[in-house]
Amino acid sequence: MSSFHFNRRVALAVLAFSCSVAAQAEMTFFVTSTGMGKGADLGGLAGADAHCQQLAEAVGAGGHTWRAYLSASAADGQPAVHARERIGKGPWRNAKGVVVASDVVQLHGDNNLNKDTALDEHGMPVKGRGDQPNMHDILTGSKADGTAFVGDEDLTCANWTSSTTGAAMVGHHDRVGLDDSAPARSWNTSHPTRGGCSNEALASSGGAGLFYCFAAD
Repeated sequence: MSSFHFNRRVALAVLAFSCSVAAQAEMTFFVTSTGMGKGADLGGLAGADAHCQQLAEAVGAGGHTWRAYLSASAADGQPAVHARERIGKGPWRNAKGVVVASDVVQLHGDNNLNKDTALDEHGMPVKGRGDQPNMHDILTGSKADGTAFVGDEDLTCANWTSSTTGAAMVGHHDRVGLDDSAPARSWNTSHPTRGGCSNEALASSGGAGLFYCFAAD
């Protein structure tokens, strides 16, 4: 290979890397690449937010205030917390610079969130149905409109503080399911976890304790 062609390829590689880094710096949405190790016990909303912030900072996107897309039910005299009210106004871009939603209304309507765009903080796709292992169950604890559930049924694993009791509502980032029904195609409200809130329970229905992170500023 001539020095000209070698230098050209190096220059193109550097340019591609620079563009990727720049896109990550402007990233305002991602799916966590890893869970927190204790199933759906995330240390509450504060612990989940801190995980989002830490992952973002590790890839150069720490200039934003990151929030986990999670709802919490009213409990112990505290009001419910709605995921849609925690994440700012948008627009939200993934690590490749692709807009997944321009605002809260579009996010909960005709958004651009799917397996190709719901990337992790590194800009890598998250495994879904058909991959090994399937990791498409994304924790949300939310109804389709991004609000918390009401009633006695626990769909937030004790507001993200338990790996032993309750269940968690999850969405499918790839928008597919075993029956491909409308709920199975929901990014934030596909089904409750089956069997509980532990690592093993989440994995049994296709999850790994992952959740969505949004830049709220």
